[in-house]
Amino acid sequence: MKLAKSEFQQLEEKYSRFFSLSIDLLCIASFDGYFMYLNPVWTRTLGWSTQELCAKPFIEFVHPEDRESTILAAQNITQSIDAIYFENRYLCQDGSYKWLSWNATSFIEEKLIYAVARDITANKENEIARQRVIRELEALKFALNTHSLVAITDKRGRITYANDQFCQVSKYSREELLGQDHRIINSGHHTKEYFENLWKTISKGQIWKGEVKNKAKDGTFYWVDTLITPILDSDGNPYQYVSIRTDITQRKLSELALLERSRLSLLSAEVSLALSQSGTLAEILQNCTNTISQYLKLAFVCIWTFERQTNQLELQAGVHCTEATCSALNNSEDFPNHMVLANNIVGLMTQNHQAIFNQELTINHSELLLNSKFSIFRFSAYPLIVEQQLIGIIALFSQHLFSEPTHNLLNWIANNIAVAIDRIWAREELLSRREALLLRLASQIRSSLDLDIILETAVNEIRSLLQIDRCYFISYSAQQSQPSLTITSEARNPNSPNLLPMLGAVPQQKSNFLTKMLLSQEFICIDDTNRSHLADDMQELLTEFGITAKLVLPVKSNSGEIGAIVCSHCSGDRIWSNSEISLLQAVCDQLAIAIDHAQLYTQSRSATLAAQTQAEKLTTTLYQLQQTQSQLIQHEKMSSLGQLVAGVAHEINNPVNFIHGNLSYAHEYFEELLTLLRLYQQYYPTPEIEIEDFAEKIDLDFITSDLYKLLSSMEMGTTRIREIVLGLRNFSRHDEAEKKQVNIHEGIDNTLLILHHRWKNSGIGLDISIIKEYGNLPLIDCYPGQLNQVFMNILTNAIDALEELKIKAKTTNKPQIIIRTEIFEKNFVVIRIIDNGGGIPEEVRTRLFDPFFTTKPVGKGTGLGLSISYQIVVEKHGGILKCTSEEGQGTEFWIQIPI
Repeated sequence: MKLAKSEFQQLEEKYSRFFSLSIDLLCIASFDGYFMYLNPVWTRTLGWSTQELCAKPFIEFVHPEDRESTILAAQNITQSIDAIYFENRYLCQDGSYKWLSWNATSFIEEKLIYAVARDITANKENEIARQRVIRELEALKFALNTHSLVAITDKRGRITYANDQFCQVSKYSREELLGQDHRIINSGHHTKEYFENLWKTISKGQIWKGEVKNKAKDGTFYWVDTLITPILDSDGNPYQYVSIRTDITQRKLSELALLERSRLSLLSAEVSLALSQSGTLAEILQNCTNTISQYLKLAFVCIWTFERQTNQLELQAGVHCTEATCSALNNSEDFPNHMVLANNIVGLMTQNHQAIFNQELTINHSELLLNSKFSIFRFSAYPLIVEQQLIGIIALFSQHLFSEPTHNLLNWIANNIAVAIDRIWAREELLSRREALLLRLASQIRSSLDLDIILETAVNEIRSLLQIDRCYFISYSAQQSQPSLTITSEARNPNSPNLLPMLGAVPQQKSNFLTKMLLSQEFICIDDTNRSHLADDMQELLTEFGITAKLVLPVKSNSGEIGAIVCSHCSGDRIWSNSEISLLQAVCDQLAIAIDHAQLYTQSRSATLAAQTQAEKLTTTLYQLQQTQSQLIQHEKMSSLGQLVAGVAHEINNPVNFIHGNLSYAHEYFEELLTLLRLYQQYYPTPEIEIEDFAEKIDLDFITSDLYKLLSSMEMGTTRIREIVLGLRNFSRHDEAEKKQVNIHEGIDNTLLILHHRWKNSGIGLDISIIKEYGNLPLIDCYPGQLNQVFMNILTNAIDALEELKIKAKTTNKPQIIIRTEIFEKNFVVIRIIDNGGGIPEEVRTRLFDPFFTTKPVGKGTGLGLSISYQIVVEKHGGILKCTSEEGQGTEFWIQIPI
């Protein structure tokens, strides 16, 4: 008995050891839901102590989502003797859950459940992750098939799989695609080298990415963003290729539309700039055709105009482009068949004035017409119309269809070219008539000293030229006790017989406003008298004679005579243009000279009569007459020069300001375009091979960096021109006829600026060195315009002397002019102008300041320059002008003016 008990104890200890050392979770539970016994693995697995696990029903440790299935499994165990398998999640002490797989059976007599559990958390999480990956792959496959064109090819490129999206976009059925290679959808857009590079990349097992233009079965084109991934075998060699494409056709079309809008915007800006430039009609139109050929893919573009006298077509400009270059058409022989073609176009356009757009044109002998291998062109032509009159045609040949935006822009360009042509013709006609008027007036001044005839001619010519209702000359007289205004000459529109004459004295009560205006030398410009606030007396005078628009330009002679040219309109408002005002100012200058001449004639006659009775004064009178004549001639010369300088400065200033003002916008637009280009390079780093080749061909990096320098140099150039224009205006000094305090150095610098083209480089390598040794001078009270004339005469003579010495090769010394200024004896300023020329012989130096004396050849000098300079310095300023020189030792002019 003791032996049997001992064996039982040993067996019990053996089972207890097996129970405690098992790697599985072993447990015994009662039917009431509590654990009775647990092996130590439970504590190691879940973290709970045995007491904690046994203190609560085991169902409380089960995950809430698994409790229902666990209770059902427990019920099945208590009702069956077979083992039951199930899985659930158990709560750990740290709050996490672990998956357990159960094998359990019941001992019904004892109402106990014996169970073995195993931790399957790692396997369960792997299974969940695998299922998630499968679902994600299914979703990815669905997304690819829904939104991408997917194809699989073997290693030779034959298609073995094509999804529905590929078939739908390419318009081929799956049966038509399988077994074919991708040449079936080749559009021909890409080069052979493009696809060679593709195959070279993927055959190495590398991924290739790029944009491809394909051709669908129905002939339409579509763009795809393509990713080709090689599938490698165990040796690392590709055995098939997976191609995933995204349809980007709409994006490419949008990009092309954006590029076209940008290109057309640049074209419109360039054409506008070309039309705003100065030059002849042919030059301006040639610039337009050059610009059009640069921005549009053309074979040929030309512009014809109707010759205004014969009404025949005349080729004004044209450009002929081949695949390599574009060249200008200089005359009709460059395009012998253009007249036949143009006449056919005219036949249609003269009737309906309608544009021809994208008309297909077959040319039998294209090599004679356009020197091109193509014989079918798209032809477009646009009429140049001004005020419903056809004045010309612009025609274009292209190998491609023009888009609707291009057509609209070409219509706009044609309208602007027509307006520009009409403006140029009108300007040429106005200039021609203006020159004719000024020549006639100058001829009258020189052929007649009768002031009445000259004024009568002037008012008639002005009225006819400007097509106004009335033009008259009004003179101011202050000789009487009461100043008065008198209309001495008048021209009226012959087609308006109701216009009342205005000749005679102007009543004093109606002349106060005009008198003030004439005395202040201000001009009046009234476009519409109803919208102008005028003095009562002026308004009364205008109302009496029915004047609706008025222009008044004062005339003042050197002798002090005051008058005005008055232009009036009586049939509505009248806009007085700047060119008309400029013309009338030139006429007023001529009339001022005429008044001086007439008075000079009167004075000459009086002097001649006095000389007959007073023989002893004959020499003095003749000398004064000679001086007066020289002054008038020089005054006329300088007046014309001043007018020319002011006009040139004004005409240059406008386009230069336009260019200078637009350089900042050009720089801004360039920065924006460069930013756009960089964005493209950033987001599309692999460009089309054609774009890459062209960027390399034009050296894009060089253009980008050089354009900054180019814009900077253009800005420096325009700034230089503006400085020259300012110098011209300062030199002319129309507003400085009276004495005023000025800086002498500014006058010298402006004179040097005017003569810059001569002393810097006269064409024979003269390159004179100008050495300025300026002293510290105060402002000088003088006549600045006349003093500038002195500097001009002396510096011109110095340059002539150095140039003559250089031509005769009598010296190897570098030519130079020294200009030295200083204060002399406290009350005088001295300007010394010294050259290292050949000097002046004694017999010539003694006669330098005699009127009409000159050593220059006929036509090169008048002999008045130094004579007038002497009068300006000595008589006008009370100074000293002298010359010291020795032959072969250079010359020095001493100009001394009181401070």
